[in-house]
Amino acid sequence: MSSTPFPDDAERLQKYIEDRRVIGYDPLVQPALLKHDIPASKESQDTIARARFSASRIIAGQDDRLLVIVGPCSIHDPQQAIEYAERLKTKLPEWDGLLIIMRAYFEKPRTTVGWKGLINDPDIDGSFQINKGIRIARQLLCDLTHRGVPVGSELLDTISPQYIADLISWGAIGARTTESQLHRELASGVSFPVGFKNGTDGSVGVAVDAMRAAASPHAFMGVTEQGLGAIVKTRGNRDVHVILRGGTKGPNYSAEYVQPAAAAISKARPADHPSIMVDCSHGNSSKDHNNQPKVCADICSQLIAGETSITGVMIESNINAGRQDVPAEGVSGLKYGVSITDACIDWETTVETLNALNEAAKQRRAILIERQFAKKA
Repeated sequence: MSSTPFPDDAERLQKYIEDRRVIGYDPLVQPALLKHDIPASKESQDTIARARFSASRIIAGQDDRLLVIVGPCSIHDPQQAIEYAERLKTKLPEWDGLLIIMRAYFEKPRTTVGWKGLINDPDIDGSFQINKGIRIARQLLCDLTHRGVPVGSELLDTISPQYIADLISWGAIGARTTESQLHRELASGVSFPVGFKNGTDGSVGVAVDAMRAAASPHAFMGVTEQGLGAIVKTRGNRDVHVILRGGTKGPNYSAEYVQPAAAAISKARPADHPSIMVDCSHGNSSKDHNNQPKVCADICSQLIAGETSITGVMIESNINAGRQDVPAEGVSGLKYGVSITDACIDWETTVETLNALNEAAKQRRAILIERQFAKKA
């Protein structure tokens, strides 16, 4: 505890008890103003709406395609993100068994400390130019969706969605925040499907509880597009699902984990399809990006066997493989197309992996059709 004595005068005492550890407050641009400055084009809106609709149908078990969230662990260079999106776009027509949504993460939860993402520190130098970061993020999402590439992102705080949520087609709540009431309330009000990751220990129960909470109406404190404090009232979001990402006890992507998870979801939400997305990275890859294709291979086997509860896959992918630390000279010393957070598989491996998933999804479709005919016979 601090040994600082209490101030005697009223003015100093007020500062002592109110903002003792706050350095200062800087103005933050209003969401409405930023949206006015950087509006979504009609092409962007079409991309977003179509992807949201399709993702919702996949999660509900009404579309037999596989939802794939693929892209960099985090975006630190908008130009590299655009190049990745252009590569992705050229391949989309080949993957008719998949719904591809590009991973576009601008905020990173940290176990202790570290770079918190492009919104928080766009210059990657500890200057925390958040107004600059939020502007870059919105412009990039407009650019990506205008090109016909839908995007997904993590909902890490309750304020930044006001700036970019209209451009997102799918959202994630991370393992560290799945138990957070604030994030469950936030998920209940967004206009797109949301996946909840299992807890960091691998437990699925917290994600199932989060789904039930997010599907219900809520009233909570938030901010409006004008940046004013408000009481937010939501209808609830039924387009929710579990994300299996492994945990401290090991991976949980195999059938021995998928089937019990599906049973737990069905028990909690008997009227809804037990929808599961498998995260091929993090605990499921034992934090080794080279294991992601192996995880995908196991998922392919489950799909070919007719597993219907697996509705999605998440893959951390970049132009080039691996990861890098920010060097002493700063961003000028970074390697092109390499992650500065979690390690990713490279583009060539990504294409091979998505080809396999696409084929497996189409084989599952054929098997399910065959089963339906067999039942009628």
